[in-house]
Amino acid sequence: MTTESALISFAFAATLMTITPGIDTALVLRTAVVENTRHALWAGCGVVTGVLAWGLLTALGLGAVLAVSETAYRVLQFAGAAYLVWLGACMLWAAARTRTANTAQEMGDHDSAQSESRGRGARRWFVRGLLTNLLNPKVGVFYVSFLPQFIPTGVNVVAFSMVLAALHAGLSLLWFVGLALAARPFERVLARPSTARALDGITGTVLVGFGLRLALDSR
Repeated sequence: MTTESALISFAFAATLMTITPGIDTALVLRTAVVENTRHALWAGCGVVTGVLAWGLLTALGLGAVLAVSETAYRVLQFAGAAYLVWLGACMLWAAARTRTANTAQEMGDHDSAQSESRGRGARRWFVRGLLTNLLNPKVGVFYVSFLPQFIPTGVNVVAFSMVLAALHAGLSLLWFVGLALAARPFERVLARPSTARALDGITGTVLVGFGLRLALDSR
């Protein structure tokens, strides 16, 4: 496999992997609709940073620890599951709390709530995206088994692995930007209290489901 063919093949595979619906996509899309485009992009940047981190760990051989160490895998598995359940529960709680307000209050408080949401620090959304990616042991194992297949003979393994991870990160960032911008024209409509509540409920349920599935999943 030549360097050019490896990059093309990996780009194709990484594109399919990126656009496949998953936790990262659900988090960014929900944030774009319920919060705003800026927060969604910061969440996407957190996910992308996680991708680069996994690429570096795999290139250095540290990611292989997850593939051979039952203890390391289980620790990360349960930490990731707990985080996803907590994040999903927070969204479900937000949906339930909003539901207790009457319609008049919702209409009157929407602008102030939206302003308060926009005023929150972007760091929170970056960290959410980063942890969602980093605390998923399946991503690490996937990188360990996936990345070496696209490394040509004779290249610097660490450097080329980081090139592939950067390519994946770039494709992911483009995808997240596309999602955030696609949701922007509908932001005002979709961010209505009732719609935002429904999206929080759906996304929270999905995240809790992913977390429970991860916790109960076998190697």
